[in-house]
Amino acid sequence: MAAALLLLICAGALLHSAEAQDLYTQLSDIYKKGVDLAMVQLDSHAGVHHHFRFLRRVDSHESESGFGVKYIYHHFYLKPTMCPKGTTETDPQRCLFRNDRPLMDCAICYKTSEEQIESKPAPYIHCIQKPRLTKAMTSSRIDHCKKMIYNAGAPTLLASTTN
Repeated sequence: MAAALLLLICAGALLHSAEAQDLYTQLSDIYKKGVDLAMVQLDSHAGVHHHFRFLRRVDSHESESGFGVKYIYHHFYLKPTMCPKGTTETDPQRCLFRNDRPLMDCAICYKTSEEQIESKPAPYIHCIQKPRLTKAMTSSRIDHCKKMIYNAGAPTLLASTTN
């Protein structure tokens, strides 16, 4: 009886762990594209020695400027995995999170049109190990994203005049 109970508890813990590790699949496609962009940048950086997977969203904002154009700000955590850097494995059962390295704190902002990330203005991506993130960096991230939206002018039909 005790062995069956222990087996049931272990199976429940494993299922809960798999669900917690797969929050990426619950993101909308446009947010997944932003996370993927950040992970490509991390993977190409020589100073990063681990493979990362999406852990969870911290914050996000969308600003619509009309005609299918949106500006997206997404703040999220990436967590290192047991898989080697450069792997394309996404299965949470094969690429388990590791708990001996700090989280990567990422903020990204980008312009989208018709659910595609636009190259102009260039997407802003900032990822740093969570313990190294300062308040000044956090403010700089937000200011950069606000400027991106403000510089675009966010034109509207209501702002136009006719004679």
